[in-house]
Amino acid sequence: MRNIVIAGNWKMYKSNSEAKELVEELKNKTNDIIKTRMIVCPPYTALSIAAELVKGTNIQVGAQNMYWEQQGAFTGEISTEMIKSTGATFVLIGHSERRQFFGETDETVNKKLKAALQSGLNPIVCIGETLEERESGVTNDVVGKQVEKALADISTESMKKVVLAYEPIWAIGTGKTATPEQAQDVHKFIRSILFRLYNTEVGNEIVIQYGGSVKPENATELLSQPDIDGALVGGACLKAESFSEIIKAAEKLS
Repeated sequence: MRNIVIAGNWKMYKSNSEAKELVEELKNKTNDIIKTRMIVCPPYTALSIAAELVKGTNIQVGAQNMYWEQQGAFTGEISTEMIKSTGATFVLIGHSERRQFFGETDETVNKKLKAALQSGLNPIVCIGETLEERESGVTNDVVGKQVEKALADISTESMKKVVLAYEPIWAIGTGKTATPEQAQDVHKFIRSILFRLYNTEVGNEIVIQYGGSVKPENATELLSQPDIDGALVGGACLKAESFSEIIKAAEKLS
């Protein structure tokens, strides 16, 4: 039985004072959550604040991006050790917005994944297709290529520490959501790739989240699908009320 993992990607929102307020409120609303793994991914500026506030709770903290080098003349970048020094234990890699706006490629995703695993951070690797790709019928080709290239040279043992997040780009921030059946089909396909690249045990063990306009209203239906093991939540995680409702829906299914 895979644990459900609910992660909230705050993107470029929340000042430090707002971050503190949100985490405090989330703690109060989720103090009875036992089985569901909860992760918040604030901006870099609020990582230390969030990590300090969640000590002793079931909430963990992740960064939204990282660089694969440990140090050097890389203005504006942040290393795995810097992330770890804040108390964060997770990191998002290859989010569609990083790919779309900041030149992230399958190759850089792979480099970042290797660096994250080597450092001991827990990576959440994002994959997903555009609306044009879906309508052209090449979803499996695109997603399959992203998975294979992201996981190039990742050992079976290391793979057990990786979370995958399928996020159809056409359903992020658009209000559109893949139907549970559409999402399940892609999740099942991703798991079949893991069976092929690794083995049945690893394929069955890996958590694959769904990300794409997850809300309290659709969380139960999405999380009830056999190969959907959690959610990477965007807009709905910016309010403790809606994010905690998604978490509580997950807890009922755990």
